[in-house]
Amino acid sequence: MSTSETENEKWFSSDVTANGIRFHYTRTDGNKSPLVLAHGFSDDGLCWTPVAQILESDFDVVMVDARGHGHSEAPEDGYNSVQMAHDLAGVIFALGLESPVILGHSMGAATALNLAGLYPQLPRAILLEDPPSWWKAATQPVEPEKPANNDWQKNTRAWIEGLQNQSREELIEKQKRATPSWSDLEIELWADAHLRLSLNVVNGPNIRGLWDSSLMERIACPTLLITANPDQGAIVTESDAQLLKNIIPHLKIAHIPGAGHSIHREQFELFMCEVQAFLRGLE
Repeated sequence: MSTSETENEKWFSSDVTANGIRFHYTRTDGNKSPLVLAHGFSDDGLCWTPVAQILESDFDVVMVDARGHGHSEAPEDGYNSVQMAHDLAGVIFALGLESPVILGHSMGAATALNLAGLYPQLPRAILLEDPPSWWKAATQPVEPEKPANNDWQKNTRAWIEGLQNQSREELIEKQKRATPSWSDLEIELWADAHLRLSLNVVNGPNIRGLWDSSLMERIACPTLLITANPDQGAIVTESDAQLLKNIIPHLKIAHIPGAGHSIHREQFELFMCEVQAFLRGLE
């Protein structure tokens, strides 16, 4: 693995191979208990920078770029939450991380859910920030071979191309107007991630994966679901959260008001309070 310094003096970035694919990651400190951060669709690992800056005092924080995102390899297919769970597990095994905590946002939360069901002995705990609530309609596995949603694929490709036809400065300026509650750093990291995003991420069944209740019933580790306000853009409703708790009885739920889908960007301090309180409870 080749190593290069990041903007944070003590952090470093490198690559590791898992499932035959090269994955890029940034890591804070290898001498503490590991905590893996799984980003949402179209973001990348460094989008977690503000969160990692808080958690690095207590954890070895590992920010992984999912396939097709950031600096990781972008194969033609494999963009569903089951494959991404195998990817993340492969990275964890390759790096020798023992019993990591996994915090995921959106797509990354779906990845964490699937990983905890597929590899129930692997994570120490999982934290789920507003995952897609596919569990409410899924009683059977979604086949990875299922044809892609062509409308979603077409529209998302056009959205990515539209972003990448703009300069970094244009993206930052427009996003500042669209999300005035985000910090300047969050917006800059968002812009960089979207300029690096591969169009291959639209290939496949709209990032779905296995969402049968029997898989989720295998989740044994402590689990926190972080929700926000659907009328501001959050995905998980109160009834969705309760349904997930019916499947995972030990699930803890934390609701953060005043935020939509990107809770950690819109209500950073409240988000970190809930995350840190849950992490302290693991000790």
